[in-house]
Amino acid sequence: MFGLPYTDTVVVLGALVLGVTSGVLGTFAVLRQRSLVGDAVAHSTLPGVCVAFLVAGVKDVPGLLVGAAAAGLVAALLMVGIERTGRIKPDTAIGVVLSGFFSLGVVLLTHIASTADADQAGLEKYLFGQAAGLLESDVVVMAVLGGLGLLVVGVLRRALTTTLFDPSYAGSVGLPVRALEVLMTGLLVVAVVIGVRVVGAILMVAMLVVPTVVARQLADRFVLVLPLAGVVGAVVGITGSLAATRSELPTGPVIVLVGFALALLAVLLAPGRGVLWRAARLAARRRRVLRDAVLARESGAAPDAPVRSLSDRLARLSLRRAGLLDDTGLTPAGQRAADELAQRRALWSAWLEHGALVELPDAREPDPTDLRGSLGDDAVEQLRRLSTGGAVAGASPSVLVVDRGRRVR
Repeated sequence: MFGLPYTDTVVVLGALVLGVTSGVLGTFAVLRQRSLVGDAVAHSTLPGVCVAFLVAGVKDVPGLLVGAAAAGLVAALLMVGIERTGRIKPDTAIGVVLSGFFSLGVVLLTHIASTADADQAGLEKYLFGQAAGLLESDVVVMAVLGGLGLLVVGVLRRALTTTLFDPSYAGSVGLPVRALEVLMTGLLVVAVVIGVRVVGAILMVAMLVVPTVVARQLADRFVLVLPLAGVVGAVVGITGSLAATRSELPTGPVIVLVGFALALLAVLLAPGRGVLWRAARLAARRRRVLRDAVLARESGAAPDAPVRSLSDRLARLSLRRAGLLDDTGLTPAGQRAADELAQRRALWSAWLEHGALVELPDAREPDPTDLRGSLGDDAVEQLRRLSTGGAVAGASPSVLVVDRGRRVR
């Protein structure tokens, strides 16, 4: 499969299962602003693994995962219980449980390492992960657990979504909010248990957070974020595992680094949301404001507009290139652009004065640079009727101008 050796194929499949499961199930924790709960649960699995080994006496993977799941669930419920006492803040509860359980795990791990039992070798790999030690049976167990978690999400998606975004409303319609919150925490534990073998308890939080961060940058609706997070997790898992196997590097850290790089690219370049995208849009808006200031000053509509030496020169150069300005002043095309600018400003002034009385079919955000395009023709007609004598939309642009936010004739 994939043209890879058997061991590498098992690692890739395990990373694929981890990516899809952690991406989908981790979405609920991230959107609940409970990402650090996943980190605490991941660290809390270590004492569960150690206790399971001490009870069974053998390093049986399914048994160790059961112990990890039990410890993670106990830690999660303990955090919730501490928070609901009303005296301790959530971050404090997370810190107490994380440090306490992880310290217990380190103590138990040190105790087991000091014994003469040779079968204990490799338990420390649950800290940082050991994807190279995965067996086909391990991947099957991971896939079964992940499939059950995804099935629960598919069946109860509406109830989980309602509880996630509006628990008060969920309770008012009869949904068991407390039980659903515990279920979401349980799903988080499932994702952590699947991932500790691949990326380890310390780095597992990255696989819970990164897919949702990327998906949230690319989609606005939860119904799209949920599957997209699974796809992103799969891409991160497969890419990171392939890169690790080819370069003979530890799989877990490489997967996390790939996820970090992808999240960084999404934060910077996501269409409409990315930092660079917003910076470019802000720069374009600033250039447009400077251009409009020059147009208003040249047309006489705003003779007292501020002049900025370098910015003014750049704006004039832009207008010259567009054929709106020459050595004598505004060209005919420039005069038409200035008239349109005066109309837009007059329309915005009317909106500031009468906008509260305009009836809109839905919630819309007005755009000062294009009020007609953002609100629609009907809203503009209402503004025209509300304005004195219909001077906003019906009269010529020279009748109504805007000077320092006041409407004057």
